[in-house]
Amino acid sequence: MTIKVGTASWTDPTLIKSKRFYPPGCSSAEGRLRFYATQFPLVEVDSSYYAMPSATNSVLWAERTPGDFTFNIKAFRLFTGHQTDRAMFPKDMQAALPQNGKKNLYYRQVPGDVLQELWRRYLEAIEPLREAGKLGAVHFQFAPWMLNNIEGRKHVEHCADVMAGYTMAVEFRHESWFADAERTARTLAFERERGLVNVIVDEPQGPANSIPAVWEVTNDDLALLRLHGRNHATWNIQGATASSARFNYDYDDDELDGLATQIYEISRAVAQTHVVFNNNFEDQGQRNAQTLMSILGAGTISS
Repeated sequence: MTIKVGTASWTDPTLIKSKRFYPPGCSSAEGRLRFYATQFPLVEVDSSYYAMPSATNSVLWAERTPGDFTFNIKAFRLFTGHQTDRAMFPKDMQAALPQNGKKNLYYRQVPGDVLQELWRRYLEAIEPLREAGKLGAVHFQFAPWMLNNIEGRKHVEHCADVMAGYTMAVEFRHESWFADAERTARTLAFERERGLVNVIVDEPQGPANSIPAVWEVTNDDLALLRLHGRNHATWNIQGATASSARFNYDYDDDELDGLATQIYEISRAVAQTHVVFNNNFEDQGQRNAQTLMSILGAGTISS
């Protein structure tokens, strides 16, 4: 088994501004990634959610990291059911978008040929990482309004069809997927049938856009845990200028020790386990990841 620990993003503005992670003089894109990769064996690429990724960046990322480094990469927001600003589409494709007077578009509103081309470009952009053996999971964090109903499951199935041959991780964000034992069992069965990785989350409980931590394996190759923090006050904060404000939470050693036990247990059932800290306010995620690595014994544990 192998356990890899890392963080969501390595260039969050609050992380850089804090000046507590990168050493003095480490200010270039290349320098930061190279340094990050000396501290952790795994990172989650979040920029690919906000805008389409590029093959040029993928090549550079592969070149700037060790051979056993892993990139999990988030799916483009349009694919996961989120509203998407026209400006986030490739410039040469914007003229083909429906002229309905709306600034934001949803997946169902985009013409089929445009969708097909977006998928093609997305897969082309991440291909250098796969060729280098550094592509881990492609992470689909579905919108909070993606319900566990016929329409919701159909869209997940569609994404799974497009992503055939890749490791697709699924993070649901509406309570209907895991609202009770029966629906939890159906969701897990659905994920197992399609070979999807059930994303285990650690996050505030109670709101409709929260799901419980379901410590179940649905793909023998990978277990994935994402830690969002436990800050109830900021989970649905209004008017935040950056997403990091939602995840302002510093795990204490007792919390991390408890998580380490669960991580170790679930890692015995899969080939690899990825642990991603998404509490990305300042250097919280990096510090917590380093502490967890110390508790587990190392950044990469193999046996």
